[in-house]
Amino acid sequence: MASLVHHITIDCADTYELGSFWGKVLDSKLADDDFPGDPEALLVTPNGIEILFIAVPGDTKTVKNRLHFDIQPSDRTRDEEVERLLALGATVVADRRRPDGTGWVTMADIEGNEFCVERSAAERAATA
Repeated sequence: MASLVHHITIDCADTYELGSFWGKVLDSKLADDDFPGDPEALLVTPNGIEILFIAVPGDTKTVKNRLHFDIQPSDRTRDEEVERLLALGATVVADRRRPDGTGWVTMADIEGNEFCVERSAAERAATA
């Protein structure tokens, strides 16, 4: 018998704030019983992935993530998604977009955790 991944867990300073940020990114919302100051917050995405945010006081991020999310927009272009995420408080860490339209953008969430924004499926299909 194999093991199953139950949650993807992210250690953070503020579970509610970071969980709410990712809820906006992934068009999801935190569990109804989550509240500001809660030591845990759970986000269930539309495709059923559960992301659990756990408060780890005094443990600030200082090095590059060894694991990260690759975000692929479903209803807009990669560049439109980058602009939307900047408006939510994300920052650009590295711009890997190429002149031919391929590539990705590495961004950081509001606590500095890196993630990548890839081209949408429609953009990929248009250049295949």
